[in-house]
Amino acid sequence: MKKYDVIVIGGGPAGLAAACAACEKGAKKVLVIERDKELGGILNQCIHNGFGLHRFKEELTGPEYAGRFIKLLRQTKAEVMLDTMVVEITADRRVCCINTVDGYQELKAGAVVLAMGCRERTRGAIAIPGDRPAGIFTAGAAQRYVNMEGYMVGRRVVILGSGDIGLIMARRMTLEGAKVLACVELCPYSNGLNRNIVQCLNDYDIPLYLSHTITDIKGKERVEQVVISRVDEARRPIPGTEQTFDCDTVLLSVGLIPENELTRGAGIPMDRRTNGAIVYENMETMAPGIFACGNVVHVHDLVDFVSAESEKAGAAAARYALGEEISGRCIELKNGNAVNYTVPQHIRVEGVDKLCEVFFRVNNVYRDRVITVTDEAGTLLCRFPREHMAPGEMEKIALPRPLLEKAVGSVTISVIAKEEADL
Repeated sequence: MKKYDVIVIGGGPAGLAAACAACEKGAKKVLVIERDKELGGILNQCIHNGFGLHRFKEELTGPEYAGRFIKLLRQTKAEVMLDTMVVEITADRRVCCINTVDGYQELKAGAVVLAMGCRERTRGAIAIPGDRPAGIFTAGAAQRYVNMEGYMVGRRVVILGSGDIGLIMARRMTLEGAKVLACVELCPYSNGLNRNIVQCLNDYDIPLYLSHTITDIKGKERVEQVVISRVDEARRPIPGTEQTFDCDTVLLSVGLIPENELTRGAGIPMDRRTNGAIVYENMETMAPGIFACGNVVHVHDLVDFVSAESEKAGAAAARYALGEEISGRCIELKNGNAVNYTVPQHIRVEGVDKLCEVFFRVNNVYRDRVITVTDEAGTLLCRFPREHMAPGEMEKIALPRPLLEKAVGSVTISVIAKEEADL
């Protein structure tokens, strides 16, 4: 059984950043396992720009961003195993994988980093009624067909969901000569970044129907018509509000799900709010020596944040493999008013250097709000004002170590009105 200091599962942006950081922090034998035939992950099909503004201070395309990290990885002594599927990981950090060259292998790691990314929700997951003709794609699948395989998926398109991939594909299909008839969103707000709404919909006069959903798909061989309806506050279709579009293609951008079959198989505790593993401040899961980062933990909106989080995980994995462990007091983070989840879910004070970054998303669109951090005794530890908050944009705050040291019991993060905070 081959032994490594750190094994990274996934060669996308998270895995690349984690492997580079592990090598930098002293791990001698690092292995990256990727199921595709090349490194880069989802970035290889994201040929639009907008990547790297935080990490590299310049605007890059997805392949260019991946290329930067691939180049950094090649400057290390890390090994890469491509076209290899990991079939199991165990709590004692044994990694079982298979490929056509080496067959079935069992590898042993001092630390494991989970960086498998996420997948898209499909039509079956949201139960759209109607016929089942050809011409229905997830937005990511359509993106791969158009950008990497060179196939045009349709000419008259309706997009369900306003996630970032769907918005970007609205622009991409338009640039390829298709007519995007509508982008239909169930919620009363968009789930994508505001810049994507402006650059991908508004700039191309593509209408966005908020509080609407698809209530019927018609077609035999191929999609022929799509019917959309307005929904009420309970998100139920309102009779009499139907609109019909003559189209040949439906793209689904209805959310992403962290790819955690391996995580669950290892018995690692999960957070039902994020669909990812419960993690500590250094991205270690509840299984000692197994770390998780990127979209496998929670869905990010910017790849730059994925890289920063993954570098933290890779560095911590290297330190664990070299014998460093964190003990001492552990603080549970709780989500309060308007907060969907927090990452990390637990903070070990001894593991915090100066600041501990906390990421979360809100459950609606808010203006003039204040993020409050309180402990079990009701003491207000700190507050962060925000002019605008939306579910499509991940929030980040930094908690100083001295603040965490004086916190009593658990810590709750809430979002309240500015007027209420001033009382």
